[in-house]
Amino acid sequence: MTAQKGKDLLLKVDNGAGVFVTVVGLRTRRLALNADAVDITHAESLGRWRELLAGAGVRRASLAGTGLFKDEQSDALVRQIFFDGLISNWQIIIPSFGLIQGAFQISSLDYRAEHNTEVTFELALESAGALMFSAT
Repeated sequence: MTAQKGKDLLLKVDNGAGVFVTVVGLRTRRLALNADAVDITHAESLGRWRELLAGAGVRRASLAGTGLFKDEQSDALVRQIFFDGLISNWQIIIPSFGLIQGAFQISSLDYRAEHNTEVTFELALESAGALMFSAT
């Protein structure tokens, strides 16, 4: 993957009608993909090196974003998903790399305001099922 503009990484959420709406106003975004290791090392492991069981660990993704309010539709949608405790279908679009899509739950929605600045928000998502990856 060649260098990309950070602003081109998009976060979209299903509006409940199968249409993906871009969560606008995000200034920073971070996607983390993780897999737990399952240690199967035993007394006869070659050279006492650790051995891992392939494909056995729990895989998960977390996404965080920080931004400001720009669009009533996406702001209201994200807020409603959080207050309803819903698990929704989300898309993370990474230009010249691919699209990750699947179920996520909003694990945190924080609002912040300084006396002389705009109101900002922080959003954190945790995967809630299998994710699909499509290369672009």
